[in-house]
Formats: sequence, structure tokens, C-alpha cells
Amino acid sequence: MKSRTRARCLALQVLYEVDLTGHLPGVVLQERLDEAVSDGQAALSPDLVEFARQIISGVIPLAEKLDLVIASYAPEWPFDQIAAIDRNILRMATWEFAVSTQTPLKVAINEAVELAKLYGSETAPRFINGVLGSLADRENEIAQKLKKGAQ
Repeated sequence: MKSRTRARCLALQVLYEVDLTGHLPGVVLQERLDEAVSDGQAALSPDLVEFARQIISGVIPLAEKLDLVIASYAPEWPFDQIAAIDRNILRMATWEFAVSTQTPLKVAINEAVELAKLYGSETAPRFINGVLGSLADRENEIAQKLKKGAQ
């Protein structure tokens, strides 16, 4: 697995737990890092931990706004019926290409589909690709709406 994909996996795990439980993101992040090392996985480099931290700290304050944007640009997918893991994958990818802008759109979509293959249901990759494809057509418009909320 590519190193930035591992960092996204970590960010997704944290976002998922925070979304479902309300636990503190910093505590959850540290627990996941400690857990990975105790399970014998190679530790993430400091720059990859920072990348995961940026995703987490970028997505959480904008989660509500991200949800509204995703729901409004992909109305054929009722947002309240989206699985929690898929919801967080969509939030991450949308934040990456529309707010952070350090990740090209196609890379954000591909990485989101890979995360859906790892963590989602059998139909999740197609679903994630479809929703993000709908959002991709409005990338600049979405970026403007979300950046207003990030300030």
C-alpha cells in the first residue's frame, strides 16, 4: 500500500470513530498510531502523520458544510442513508480536492475508491466513484462554497 494511502486510511479511521462516537480526534489519532505499532505495522513517518492530521483537522470543522455540498450536488444519493464509512470517504475526498487543493481531483477520486474497496461494502467503490464523479463536474463551484466556510 502506498504511504499516502496508509495516511488516508489512518485519517479515515479517526474520522469514522469521531463521527460515530464524538471522541476527541487527537486522542483517537494517537490511539490508532499506538495500535498500529503494537500490531507490528511499520510506523508512519512524521510527514505522513502530519498529512493524516491535516485531513482530520480539515474535515471535522467543515463536516456539516461538506455534507450539505455533497447532498446538494448529488441529490440522487439521499445523504441520510449513506453508510458512515462512505460518508467519511466522501468528506475526505471532497475536502482534499476542493479545500486543500494539494491533491488533484483524479487522485482524490482514485484514493477514495481505493478506501471504499478496503473499508466499504461490495457496492461502495462504485457508489463513491459515482458521487465524486457528480461533484467533479462542479469542482470550482464547490471549492468556492467550501472555502467560504473554512475561513
